[in-house]
Amino acid sequence: MIDSLFGSNSPIDRVRQRRRPAVRSRNRAGTLHKAGLSPQDEALLAEIMAEPMDFMDSPEFRKPGAEANIYEKAAPVQRPDVTWYRPLMDDLGGREQKQRQARNGSVLLTAAQERVIFLQYNYARFRVRQIQDALQGRAPTLEEAADMLQWHRKARRYREQISETNLALVLAMARRVRLGESDFPDLIGEGNMALMRSVDKFDCGRGFKFSTYACRSILKAFSRFGIKLVKHRQRFPSEFDPEFEKSNFLELRRAEHERESAAEVRHLVESDRAELSEVERSVIYHRFGLDGPTGQPSLTLEQVGQMIGVTKERVRQIQNKALEKLRVALEDVRGEPVPQAMKN
Repeated sequence: MIDSLFGSNSPIDRVRQRRRPAVRSRNRAGTLHKAGLSPQDEALLAEIMAEPMDFMDSPEFRKPGAEANIYEKAAPVQRPDVTWYRPLMDDLGGREQKQRQARNGSVLLTAAQERVIFLQYNYARFRVRQIQDALQGRAPTLEEAADMLQWHRKARRYREQISETNLALVLAMARRVRLGESDFPDLIGEGNMALMRSVDKFDCGRGFKFSTYACRSILKAFSRFGIKLVKHRQRFPSEFDPEFEKSNFLELRRAEHERESAAEVRHLVESDRAELSEVERSVIYHRFGLDGPTGQPSLTLEQVGQMIGVTKERVRQIQNKALEKLRVALEDVRGEPVPQAMKN
């Protein structure tokens, strides 16, 4: 029963088939038959057919050999390295260092290079619009659907390249806005959306740099975000405190490890497993605060030298020799149970 409801010829499957975009292809005899597409292609084709493709027109698109002039004869534009972007979003504390990495990994395009890549982007959208206009509401053939998908994917690749090239522009504009660390990712998200809209609406034929056009759009998006944030905080006065979301597990675990290590070293010194001399034992006690309560500050090399009557350099030599003995002793007892005194 279940198989009959959800099989390849079930009522539900027939409804799904009717909702899929109809694609027709001509066989050798000239008749028309339906040709299937992958689910991903069907979803993308339905999205493309939902509304007319917008593009920024240019006289270059209607010249003879426009496709070859725009793609084949134009010098390729280098794609930027954006591996710095994800670590920046994950590590807000290192924002300044990551921004320097962003400037090092970014690609600065000349006006001529910007014109080339924007012409390539808009020509791909222009070709999609041509196919849409030629259909006049009818279902596309398989060849038309394949061309439409190919040009749409090409336009999307150029859109991503332009956006990645100008990611650092969003960061530069974000430095002008004073917001808390918790609001920085949302601010960057608003700036990225404004950047994508600027890519879609920029007309390279006017002779301006893209950054001149995009900066204003990004700053306006930041202004809207700030107004929206102020209204939200006025409506919900309980402000988010990022300190409440931070876990101190690592700090506690590190402090516990330090206490256990100090207790283990104290045990080695007191039990004389490292066979330290009196001078070495005295240096270790004073240098690492083992002669007093936990948390007592340790003495410097010079202070210890004044106590035992030797130079600072001699104290350093004694310390290194004692630490080497302790290291060897520690390696010998690592497999043994930790004494109860070391846990206190």
